[in-house]
Amino acid sequence: MEPTADAAAVTDTPPAPVEAVIDLEHLARMTLGERSLEAEVLTLFDLQAAILLAHMRNSAPAAVAAFAHTLKGSARGIGAWRVAEAADRVEMLAFRSNAGGVAGAVTRLSAAVEEAKAAIADRLGARAAP
Repeated sequence: MEPTADAAAVTDTPPAPVEAVIDLEHLARMTLGERSLEAEVLTLFDLQAAILLAHMRNSAPAAVAAFAHTLKGSARGIGAWRVAEAADRVEMLAFRSNAGGVAGAVTRLSAAVEEAKAAIADRLGARAAP
């Protein structure tokens, strides 16, 4: 299957700056300004988000709602507001057992998570640079 023009446009878009994806002031407050704690929390979020998304794709609505709720809380903890909002939407739809709506909402959540993961990689990579 050939990629569509829309798919090409998405891949050609430069990644959003970290500050636009993760509220760095909120993150600093939550980690008490400790850079090593910030790195640890971001790394844990990155791993947890991937695990929760994978579980959401193969679970019953009640479990999807629980996974989305967990991800929403974690996203709020690091200031990833887009992820939190998208996870909230998944949670609400899954709670209502709206299977059709959940699939689309999980796709949007996945995109928000990927954006956050890219911002995290950028943030952590900037730390590692000399």
